[in-house]
Amino acid sequence: MTQDLQQFHAALAAPDDQSINPSGNPGLDQLVDQGRRTLLKGGLGLAALSLFGGVLGSRELFAAPPQLLGFTGVPVQTAADFDRVLVQPGYTARPFFSWGDAVLADAPAWNPDASDDWQAQLRQAGDNHDGMHFFPFAEAPDSHGLLVINHEYVNPTLHPGGMTFVDGRRPLAEVKKEQAAHGVSVIEVRKDAAGHWQRVLPSRWNRRISAQTPMAIGGPLAGHALMKTASDPAGREVLGTLNNCSMGVTPWGTYLACEENWPHYFVNRDAQDWEARVAHKRYGVGNGERSKYYAWETADPRFDATPDAGQPHGGQVNEPNRFGWVVEIDPFDPDSQPVKRTAFGRFSRECAVLSLGADGRMAFYSGDDAKGEYVYKLVPAGRFDAANPGASRDLLDEGTLYVARFDADGSGRWLALVHGQNGLTAENGFASQAEVLVNARAAADRVGATPMDRPEWVAVHPVSREVYVTLTNNDGRGEQQPLDSANPRRENLHGQILRWNEKDGDPAASEFRWELFLLAGEQPGAKDPQGQAVPAHLTGTINGDIFSSPDGLAFDGAGRLWIQTDYADDEPAMQAMGCNQLLCADPLSREVRRFLVGPRGCEITGITWSPDYRAMWINVQHPALSYPASDGQTRARSTTVLVTRDDGGVIGA
Repeated sequence: MTQDLQQFHAALAAPDDQSINPSGNPGLDQLVDQGRRTLLKGGLGLAALSLFGGVLGSRELFAAPPQLLGFTGVPVQTAADFDRVLVQPGYTARPFFSWGDAVLADAPAWNPDASDDWQAQLRQAGDNHDGMHFFPFAEAPDSHGLLVINHEYVNPTLHPGGMTFVDGRRPLAEVKKEQAAHGVSVIEVRKDAAGHWQRVLPSRWNRRISAQTPMAIGGPLAGHALMKTASDPAGREVLGTLNNCSMGVTPWGTYLACEENWPHYFVNRDAQDWEARVAHKRYGVGNGERSKYYAWETADPRFDATPDAGQPHGGQVNEPNRFGWVVEIDPFDPDSQPVKRTAFGRFSRECAVLSLGADGRMAFYSGDDAKGEYVYKLVPAGRFDAANPGASRDLLDEGTLYVARFDADGSGRWLALVHGQNGLTAENGFASQAEVLVNARAAADRVGATPMDRPEWVAVHPVSREVYVTLTNNDGRGEQQPLDSANPRRENLHGQILRWNEKDGDPAASEFRWELFLLAGEQPGAKDPQGQAVPAHLTGTINGDIFSSPDGLAFDGAGRLWIQTDYADDEPAMQAMGCNQLLCADPLSREVRRFLVGPRGCEITGITWSPDYRAMWINVQHPALSYPASDGQTRARSTTVLVTRDDGGVIGA
């Protein structure tokens, strides 16, 4: 089972391992090569700069304790049969919420043979837990709340015998179960009388949202021709959400699920139309005999985006336009309809992370998780009014979308993706703002954004508002993506983390200063198991415990930066890294310590805390062995894990 699952995840990732950015936007080494050498040495040093003369350097902004990391690092785990979660001594990590666990009160018990049908799956936890957030109840914030969890995609183990193909076609019942296992779970959690966190069932707030849940379309694309299909001629309601990876939250208390690798659920078999349709080709919508993931279109025609002139609005040709958005969900209103907020632009979105200014101005940062894609932010037109949070409900329907350009001298600029500006005109293929938003990738190509090494999660420091982004890896930088200061390695198997400060600390600023926080990889001078020196492109600049492929990223309230990893732990270049990890970094010293290691084959992802930071939840996604049962027989289950300190103290302190 281990090898089969690892092969499945390798095949699933393959479409994203191919760059489809045709822009040829200049690399920064073509501008100022010296800038790269200076940055790699840490010479720019955000911590030592007075940014734009108005904002203090990050050392002065961070009011951190002298010893931010209050634990010693755990060792890497390289055993092929490692099937548990290893956490720092003095802590306990226990499975809390696994695929198949009951969400609704009438959910049947999970069957270990995976024989539950799609109707049961709609009432149970979905598969492949990812981004999540804890929403506290005001009357007892440290002991009672709602945990909202993304379910990104599904494994073959969802079915008793794996995925079935009969003459290339999928059974409808299997497709429906897979759709039911996507989406989001909302579960009520609270401490019991003994002080232990438990799930609450039944609960009026518990809810499953899936690829079958009706969702409203909000913002500039609501009712637009580009959103109309034969099944929704009004273009105002989408059925479901797909491939939710990371997330965001709003200051008015809603959850932002982010649709990442949605293109591979669709197929357009008309080669000529696919070639000419930017909304398909530029995003990697399938153009073969079947879609790249699960062949849902063979059972559910909604996922066949081949144009059909005999159907209204070309049949389902616009259905892919209805994915790739931010989905706003109100966890405290289980009867509310989720809304796809189209002002955010459409791409393979990893997250939508908030930076809130003192005056109520906001920015929501996102990475487009593919090789050579971009970093974006949305600045809403309105401001958040803390005295009247209810007035904020539609603030995400109007704003300005920007994409980042990282210059070699450590400066940066946010380029507006606005129709009529920066070459985004009808003559260049953008007839209106709707075309700009639906084809945000092509718009970013046009304005000259910097292609990045798979930009993923973003984190904003709780005091300074300094912004960090993980660039997971990219072994395919070629002529279209030349090396630059922000992406300095050609065979970048291990990735890096960047950080920046907005001008004057203003989330809505159009300028920023940036630097490389670290390059992931092995220590300089490291040797492989045969005693040979590790190649330079596999070494990094980590001060402390090594890791590869940073993915999940979040700050806790004290300013500790938590880093989660996602790499194929069976690849030769990852042998020194062992299983995937959760680490913690001090933003000032840049010291990194390994806090937790997951079971073989998994990704460590998703992170949230109780408001007192005495409880942490993280996700173990697609473990390859029998975790959480760890009996060598039970099928593996993606699982939300609860981490607490044995003495009841603050995590990481």
